[in-house]
Amino acid sequence: MGGRWVQDEGRTGKRILVLSVPAGAGHTRVAEAIRAGALAVPDIDEVIHLDATAYASPRLRKVYADLYITLVRRAPAVWSWVYQYTNGAAPDGWAHRLRRRIERRDCAPLLDKIAQLAPDAIVCTHFLPAELLSRDIARGALPCPVWVQVTDFDVHRMWVHRHMAGYFAGNDEVAFLMTKHGIPQDTIHVTGIPVMPAFTCRLDRAECARELGIDPGRMTFLLMGGGAGLGGLSTLAQRLLAIPGNFQLIVLAGRNADELAALQRLAAAHPGRLVPHGFTDRVERLMACADVAITKPGGATTAECLAMGLPMIVNASIPGQEERNANFLLEYGAALKAFDAPSLEYRVRYLMAHPDELETMRVRARALGRPYAAAAVLAAILKQNEPVDASV
Repeated sequence: MGGRWVQDEGRTGKRILVLSVPAGAGHTRVAEAIRAGALAVPDIDEVIHLDATAYASPRLRKVYADLYITLVRRAPAVWSWVYQYTNGAAPDGWAHRLRRRIERRDCAPLLDKIAQLAPDAIVCTHFLPAELLSRDIARGALPCPVWVQVTDFDVHRMWVHRHMAGYFAGNDEVAFLMTKHGIPQDTIHVTGIPVMPAFTCRLDRAECARELGIDPGRMTFLLMGGGAGLGGLSTLAQRLLAIPGNFQLIVLAGRNADELAALQRLAAAHPGRLVPHGFTDRVERLMACADVAITKPGGATTAECLAMGLPMIVNASIPGQEERNANFLLEYGAALKAFDAPSLEYRVRYLMAHPDELETMRVRARALGRPYAAAAVLAAILKQNEPVDASV
């Protein structure tokens, strides 16, 4: 680590640093959930959330943010190959060694920034900063523990690094898989995936529906495409609105301006049945109005749905981590899976015709939810906030 580590002698509480990477919106949302949770902990004086790639070269930032989105949008088969190849490649193989060398060279300002902040503990919601810091811990150059919060219901090999103080897993299976990757069992905590405090509240459906201008008594589907608004939302919405039945549709287009504009045109042709939304930090209020979420199965999004007890129809899965998330939800009966537009239409019709089945899914979703995951993460960090033994 290049910078000089200066500990603030006058500080009595802890300073927590959360590091994320904007590869999709999920890593950032989970980091923000931990930050928000830390604000309510008396023993924590300060919590700082940094985008690790903001301190990297423009080239590396482009690889992790823009290239990832481009691949999953336009070449999902290529992304699937990359996911499988990197998961199976030997960690000390030439490809990973070359990648780590480039990343370390391109992220030197991040390491200096960490030294300047001198945190008491670091939590990484993406593997990149954890991998960078692992080397510094081994060299004795990082005198604070580093923790890793895995943000999917699966663990890819690139999340696993030596010298971490501990890992936070979304469920028991992820914890088990971590041990198979060589992570000591006593450093693994099954906390769930953190969600913002707003998802822990029991919101009034009627009040939230009034805010949106929709009928709280009608069956409501919430169609989401993640922060990037993926999945051909306007085309799907048009197909769903052609289904006969007394239901309404909320569609969340995220930051996809083209999709939002197309949805607004569609809403004008279906007054009272379609409510389009762009990016919002009040998703929990949309979920409170909904009976079913139709969504890509990102780790953060599905954790939020589970925390709200909201059943899902998962579609448009990104190969790799989102397919694993979908399998988890299906196995425990909290979701159905659509593999194309006709199969999505069938499942929407099925749930409208079988309210008892929908209620069972709701109960199962709520049972899987871990709305207080952030508190569990922070409790573990504060309990074991000691320097890491780099000789392990």
